[in-house]
Amino acid sequence: MTAVWVLGDQLSRERGPLADDPDRVLFVEASEFARRRRYHPQKLTLVFAAMRNLADDLRADGVDVVYERADSFAAGLDAYFDAHPGDELVIQRPATHGAADRLRELVTERGGSLRVVENDQFLCSPDDFDEWAEDRDGDAYSHEAFYRWMRRETGYLLVDGDPEGGEWNYDEQNRETPPDNYESPPLPEFEYGERVPEVREWVAAEFDTWGNPDGFGWPVTRQHAERALDDFLDNRLAEFGPYEDAMLADDWHLDHSLLSAALNVGLLGPREVVEAAIAEYRESDDVPLHSVEGFVRQVVGWREFMRHVYRREMPELADANQLDQTRELLPLYWDPEATEMACVGAAVGRVHDRGYTHHIERLMVLSNFALLYGASPQALNEWFYGGFVDASHWVVTPNVVGMGSFGTAAFTTKPYAASANYVDRMSDFCAGCRYDPDATTGADACPFNSLYWDFLAAREDDLRANHRMGLVYSHLDDKRDGGDLAAIRERADAVRSRAASGDL
Repeated sequence: MTAVWVLGDQLSRERGPLADDPDRVLFVEASEFARRRRYHPQKLTLVFAAMRNLADDLRADGVDVVYERADSFAAGLDAYFDAHPGDELVIQRPATHGAADRLRELVTERGGSLRVVENDQFLCSPDDFDEWAEDRDGDAYSHEAFYRWMRRETGYLLVDGDPEGGEWNYDEQNRETPPDNYESPPLPEFEYGERVPEVREWVAAEFDTWGNPDGFGWPVTRQHAERALDDFLDNRLAEFGPYEDAMLADDWHLDHSLLSAALNVGLLGPREVVEAAIAEYRESDDVPLHSVEGFVRQVVGWREFMRHVYRREMPELADANQLDQTRELLPLYWDPEATEMACVGAAVGRVHDRGYTHHIERLMVLSNFALLYGASPQALNEWFYGGFVDASHWVVTPNVVGMGSFGTAAFTTKPYAASANYVDRMSDFCAGCRYDPDATTGADACPFNSLYWDFLAAREDDLRANHRMGLVYSHLDDKRDGGDLAAIRERADAVRSRAASGDL
């Protein structure tokens, strides 16, 4: 007999093998993965509760569901094949590098067979991406080129083959500052039944986690995910675009969709969310083009691009460290009270409380600070992977090791390093911070500033020749010529020392 094996990030009845109404379905809830690192308890609650809810729904529809709770996939498969010897299992190809081969070996060792089919949770197939990349003549990893190609392939936001509005990308209109006293719409609340409380208590008792288990508000059923999508379209899509890159001290989500977790475990699919957003844009007079284009770019462009960069660059990508950054991750990443920096403390606090911050806080606050401090890309990657509810290895690794840490030049052409000026421009954090964003030296100077200039000086041999870094190195030369660089680097040493001691 053939049974569909459903992994914890493939929880879809609308796509993949479950859409074919199989007679038997296998779930293996393997607790071993949750012991490998300190995960956020809300991440574990989301995955395990969503798995159990889907199993309940399938049983209610008369499907033969085998739900093995075991220490490992190996133990779960032992139990399954003891009861169902010789079965064939069919599974969507996991996005995690090497997972399909490891799972096939486990199944074969137990006398079964594993058939791996294409993963329907993405828009662009591996073959299509590889064909596109091979035609790029050495420029395989241009995100902008890929995004435009995907728009042409899908027809999204095109008019007679040209981009709607005349531009492919409205990123310049996605950097506005919300007005004073701006309040984003409230988020939807979900009725969870018994599964979420049950799983939350089990996670608390069973695993060594990091973060706040309370305040859980994530979709764990298909119905929850559909409601979350509708709520975003009705209440936040219109202002998502202009405030996409903004950061506010008193608003952790602004107008972001918060759909990434549901997408990455399979409760939603990329095609349906993008087409629903475009339909809302077509039908509503309130949704501007730069809002829907920004959302399409995140899902159709960046999400798909990360999947394939990861697929093609692993396993080397995970260990990449071209700047040879080796410092341990700072205590403040585990304790938001370990710093008085308003932006960093808020971003870490949001991860601690909710397992989430939006993309600019991830890149330009959390990753930027680790980059300037000199943290190992692998240490930062481990923290992101464990701490975020929407984290999957295929998306976290290229984002953190590549974009956030500049650990590889495979698809990034410059480090995303910035001083306090960026945070001050894009947020209201600095107004309430004890550190001065305009000062570089002195006890009250924002740590971002001295670390930024010290980073550029320390990495000069690696970065000065980069054509995108010419302007910033001319500014570094000015500081060196003015005799300021020595004091700046002394301040950077003091900042690193205090940060390492948990007293910044």
